Amino acid sequence: MSHDASPFAPQIRDYYTLSRDTLDKALASPDFVARTEAIARLWTERLAAGHKILICGNGGSAGDAQHIAGELLCRFRFDRAPLPALALTVDSSVITAIGNDYAYDQIFARQVLGLATPGDVVVGISTSGRSPNVVKALEAARTRGATTVAFTGEDPRDLGPLADFVLNAPSASTPLIQQVHMTAAHIICELVEATLFQPPGA
Repeated sequence: MSHDASPFAPQIRDYYTLSRDTLDKALASPDFVARTEAIARLWTERLAAGHKILICGNGGSAGDAQHIAGELLCRFRFDRAPLPALALTVDSSVITAIGNDYAYDQIFARQVLGLATPGDVVVGISTSGRSPNVVKALEAARTRGATTVAFTGEDPRDLGPLADFVLNAPSASTPLIQQVHMTAAHIICELVEATLFQPPGA
């Protein structure tokens, strides 16, 4: 059977087309590009000053939080010193204790209150812009003097007013929003790394 005869081929092509079109829409937006640069500059400035990046989200966005923290703490393009970044989604004992003793919507906020210091950056990822535990994390960050960043979909909703920087992917589709978030995050991590460290051969 040829590839073109596959019953899945049209659906596969449609999704790739949607992905491409969503990224093209982000690329065509001067505001989206400027927001990406502004977040890269913020992270670079704060990390250079000895502050840290704390990141949270649910489900796929939890995976994205861990992915981004890994790119910063480990490496992105080349070997260099680790950068202080922490995903607030990885400690099951902490998360279940807070969820059990307080409430699930406090699982990130309580960690922010215990870990964030003035000058740190707290990043909340929510494709809907209204995840209660992410909203409360940014509220807690403001009380700690941390700068807040929101990665959202086209409508920032509840997170927008709480974020000093908003990166709103131009889509209402959760998987497409997540793809834009990670593309933007990779760009940001690359810019941070290349600015703070000397790339090989430079």
